[in-house]
Amino acid sequence: MGGPTVQEYLVAFWNVENLFDVDNSPERPQWLQKTLANELEGWDEAVLQRKIGQLAHIIRQMNNGRGPDILGVCEIENENVLHDLVNAIGIPNRRYEVAHADTGDKRGIDVAFLLDSERIEKGEQFSYEVLKRTATRDIFQVNVRLRESGNELIVIGNHWPSRRGGQCESEPYRILAGETLAYWHQRIREEKGANAAVLAMGDFNDEPYSRSLTNYALSTYQRRKVLNAQSPRFYNLMWPLLGARRGTHFYNNFANMLDQFLASRGLIRRGAALSVDEGSVRIETFTEMVASGDYPAPVRFGRPSSGYDPDGFSDHFPISVVLRET
Repeated sequence: MGGPTVQEYLVAFWNVENLFDVDNSPERPQWLQKTLANELEGWDEAVLQRKIGQLAHIIRQMNNGRGPDILGVCEIENENVLHDLVNAIGIPNRRYEVAHADTGDKRGIDVAFLLDSERIEKGEQFSYEVLKRTATRDIFQVNVRLRESGNELIVIGNHWPSRRGGQCESEPYRILAGETLAYWHQRIREEKGANAAVLAMGDFNDEPYSRSLTNYALSTYQRRKVLNAQSPRFYNLMWPLLGARRGTHFYNNFANMLDQFLASRGLIRRGAALSVDEGSVRIETFTEMVASGDYPAPVRFGRPSSGYDPDGFSDHFPISVVLRET
């Protein structure tokens, strides 16, 4: 007799760096048009399509050429550019559906998901506002169901406030975001049970050991703490790569692990119907997207108004992880 059937799902996340609609887009609110006027000078249709083509080139290579089953993205402006990206990816037998919510971010950039509708059924979605004096990206949750089994997975996309103005000076804003994530994780547990399968991901703009992640989002490298805790703790899957001195983003030629996966108790407990393969976590560094020289930083695409490189991609590397369903 054969063993149980195992299904695998590749989940990826990528800060795609300033994927804006074209300059003077009719879809852009007037207040945002004014804010972005100088930044988007020269960002025409040809530049936008080049950027989308570069991103699609990388996404197509993930998962051994099959692309991810779920792709979280941040720094995207609206659904127009997301649908353009879906069309450009063009992987046979992939039918990506967009999950997106507009936020009040002062630069108009949001978090979203692309879901393979052949394998993933999109359910409810929620956008949680992080309260601070100036607008910030919301935390974006989508409840999905795996079509093969009917098992539920909750994915939460994050793009926390940047370190602009100083790491310590801006830290309280990321602490607010971490506290908000932990609060909603607790609400999910109250609604779905302590073994709910929750995978939070994103550009947290902090390291796995930063207070915003450990003390407020309640993430840790200790599996037992997550399995035994009555509180909504996450297991941070990036610690092994951090120990290997890897990074998803470079600043002043120092590698930073800003992009991370956080798994709930339900995804790491023994006997779970849906579990995370802890050893599968990868920083996706395809050769063409890594700078040559002493420091293997991402090759940025930039924009015509600042550091434009049509052969670039993003200032972050994508990350990926495999979920297994028995």
